[in-house]
Amino acid sequence: MRTYDVIIVGGGAAGFFAAITITELNPSLKVAILERGKEGLQKVKISGGGRCNVTHAEFIPSELVQNYPRGEKELLGPFHQFMTGDTMEWFEKRGVPLKIEEDGRMFPESNSSQTIIDCFLKEAQENRVEVLYNHSVKFIKKKQDLWELETTEGQFTSKKVLIATGSNPKIWNLLEDLGHSISQPVPSLFTFDIKDTRIKDIPGVVAQNVEIKVVDSHLESEGPLLITHVGMSAPAILKLSAFGALELAKCDYKFQIKINFIKLAFKECLDDLKEFKQEFAKKTVFKFTQYELPKRLWQQLVLASHISMTTTWADINKQQLEALALQLTEAVFKVTGKSTFKEEFVTAGGIDLKEVNFKTFESKLCEGIYFAGEILNIDAITGGFNFQNAWTGAYIAAKSIVS
Repeated sequence: MRTYDVIIVGGGAAGFFAAITITELNPSLKVAILERGKEGLQKVKISGGGRCNVTHAEFIPSELVQNYPRGEKELLGPFHQFMTGDTMEWFEKRGVPLKIEEDGRMFPESNSSQTIIDCFLKEAQENRVEVLYNHSVKFIKKKQDLWELETTEGQFTSKKVLIATGSNPKIWNLLEDLGHSISQPVPSLFTFDIKDTRIKDIPGVVAQNVEIKVVDSHLESEGPLLITHVGMSAPAILKLSAFGALELAKCDYKFQIKINFIKLAFKECLDDLKEFKQEFAKKTVFKFTQYELPKRLWQQLVLASHISMTTTWADINKQQLEALALQLTEAVFKVTGKSTFKEEFVTAGGIDLKEVNFKTFESKLCEGIYFAGEILNIDAITGGFNFQNAWTGAYIAAKSIVS
């Protein structure tokens, strides 16, 4: 039986961040990380296409929380304690400056997630954190005032335990045995599978600013849209997938979306097209792209409106004008399923937020047990927000554990 002051279950972003913070605040504490894999920080490694999207350049707590479909209310207080600016300072102090990209995402200046991993491993070593790999936790129980943990490699005891295992069903089951409620997990960040002749031959095309609505639902979003080999992706879709995670799971990922490619009302668009008919009478509709749309997308929408490649603006009839206005402002696509976004597995679901004290990130049911990261029923849209939740929760839990 090995005894520590603090045991952290999970060697990912939140686990390492908490361990380093605890040992910096109180170097006399004996801290161990129990990681089930043969190495940790795997999500850090693949995030942002291997560049690690550390956080997002949003510096107002009330604005930042709006990127969390689950956890918006609960994270407002914590973000007043530790958020984006603090994250930047934390990494910069340790020799890892961050940069802000045009869309607000923040990455290490090195453009490599290995920089973040090396920083964590170095800090953990310097602060004498014991990182124990291949230690999968099999059960957790309270014995007098200590927590006992049994792993595949032996038994451990500690007064305080921080659980930062991400979306891990086995750990959720152990926590259910301790009395916690678990919101059932469903995928949160995913792309839409769509088979449609309008997009079949144009993968790689990006429409910069569209509005998307899920038909017969309140769900809507806007932003860039990417046509892929299997359907659609990019922020406009990913935002819908996050905020609609529960609703879209219920309909088994089979639903319809309506896209406004030009963010104009049907009537406004139709008036424009009537003007184009006069103004560009001799030009062919197919070749004369409007609204700064990608050329290949415009051409597919023109063909879908039953306008041939050789039809001039002068020759378009009323029905064709209306059909084109509909394709531009109210194009309906049938979604038949979902695909994982790159390798970013984000889950809606986890520990019921009512059972956690968000001033300390301690369990309200099990004294001495703390949580950080995606073990909780908190998830965000893509862009560095899920990591910010991990850093904030880990920091506050660490401070609370030490005090």
